[in-house]
Amino acid sequence: MSTRNSLSTVGRFVGAAACVISLASCGGEMLRTGRAPVQLVISSMSASAGGATGGSGSAFLLSDVVILVDQTVNGVTTKVPSVINDSATASILSVPKSKNPDTLTSDLNTVTLTRYHVDFRRTDGRNTPGVDVPYGFDGGLGVSIAANSSQNVAFEIVRHQAKLEPPLKNLASGGGLGFISTIAEVTFYGHDQNGNEVTVTGRIDVQFGDFADK
Repeated sequence: MSTRNSLSTVGRFVGAAACVISLASCGGEMLRTGRAPVQLVISSMSASAGGATGGSGSAFLLSDVVILVDQTVNGVTTKVPSVINDSATASILSVPKSKNPDTLTSDLNTVTLTRYHVDFRRTDGRNTPGVDVPYGFDGGLGVSIAANSSQNVAFEIVRHQAKLEPPLKNLASGGGLGFISTIAEVTFYGHDQNGNEVTVTGRIDVQFGDFADK
């Protein structure tokens, strides 16, 4: 074998090894996603407006940017404008990808949700945060769901701060557009006990406005 051929062979070998190393380092985290033996399914999502009394959450949210709250000072009760956050609950089911008994019973297949992310979108395509829709945000979670079981996960869907910033604060007292109709996209992030990543996304209608107080 000539020196030239030997160098060519070594070069091809080194190049192939470099490609394998590159794929392993760049794609490692991508490969972990989807490896979990279970997947999450959102069976339902409901929301409750801040300050609402009685009843359960509904399949859509009327988010009031300003609420009049009774406050008594020196025996006189007056209505005071207040800002209250809105909450939501998602019923999340952990579904095994196979019917293997080990998948159904192993504690290693329990999924722990660690955080969630909320984004607001309008159907007309005007989606600039702070101008057309509220800013997206992240929240922390510490909820575990065993394989083949469900869990109600409570979270904050509209924060106080969002109602104090444009565009929501511009709706106070009937200002601005009067109402802003959005779809809230909520993504939950977690992992099983082997470290495999698991995510699931749900959506719920949210309409913002300064609605009439009783």
